[in-house]
Amino acid sequence: MTVRQRFVNVMNFKRVDRLPLIEWAHWWDKTHHQWQKEGLSPQLTGEDLFNYFKLDELKCLFIHTKDKGCPGAAYHGAPIIKNKQDYHAIKPYLFTDELIHNAVENAKKLSEGHKSGDFALRIWLDGCFWFPRSLFGIEDHLYAFYDHSELMHGMLRDMVQFNLRAMEAVFDILTPDFVGLAEDMSYNNGSMLSREMFEEFIAPYYTQYMPLIKSRGINILVDTDGDVMPMLPWLTQAGIEGIYPLERQAGVDVAKIREYYPELIMMGAYDKMVMSQGEEAIRNEFERLLPVMKTGGFIPSVDHQTPPEVSLENYKIYRRLYEEYAIKGGKGI
Repeated sequence: MTVRQRFVNVMNFKRVDRLPLIEWAHWWDKTHHQWQKEGLSPQLTGEDLFNYFKLDELKCLFIHTKDKGCPGAAYHGAPIIKNKQDYHAIKPYLFTDELIHNAVENAKKLSEGHKSGDFALRIWLDGCFWFPRSLFGIEDHLYAFYDHSELMHGMLRDMVQFNLRAMEAVFDILTPDFVGLAEDMSYNNGSMLSREMFEEFIAPYYTQYMPLIKSRGINILVDTDGDVMPMLPWLTQAGIEGIYPLERQAGVDVAKIREYYPELIMMGAYDKMVMSQGEEAIRNEFERLLPVMKTGGFIPSVDHQTPPEVSLENYKIYRRLYEEYAIKGGKGI
């Protein structure tokens, strides 16, 4: 089977020779630097690392919302805008035709390899929680649901209309294997917003995506860190079909999710914190996940980026056991 066939089959609960072997997020730069100190060639970067570790590649096609000239935050989490006037001042740098053109050109470059099955492909969209936060900043964004609710809705309408135009243009070139909405709206103790706020500011905009995405037979997943389990009823009722990265340190239990949501697509869930502890711990974590792997609709992967305390040797052990369990898991579907 090709990389893409395996990926699509698992996402659709169909049989495979083995599960895909993926890193859905590229390696943390600190980890990469540590591995270089341990002997990894500095020439091995980006795609070369996937080949070095003999992993299946899940490429990402970004549809950016901010063009050149858009002001950046002074520091991570800092605000770019404070009010409606600020938003309209930067709007010429948002949602431009040039951004759609860039996405289309990137799709053309990926089209042949994707059609041949050399890799799986996801589309990255800024989500309805993520995008306003990137403008208001982390703290002010949470107040903005109340203090600037009209502006928030206007921003989300603008973003959704742009994303729909961009997806239509990209879908004319290729059909991705899923659309991922970047959100990060949960943390280690659950959701960062109430269900009331979700129903007002998130769900109505998700539903606007569904006709286009589902008409092409594409799955739609949400990327949100932390404990997403309390949010699953909200997300699934809004039409979301899958979740990643399912962080174990936040208490996420994929076996429990599979019990209550047998058709939910899942990706991630492998506890990155055990990867530095040697072969027995690495194997035990795969054993924890194996029953869910056998149910289909689940691609195990590091539940975020591999931390720098994971030695190159331990990562190679992880990779070897990953394939062993990918075969066991695939045979169970």
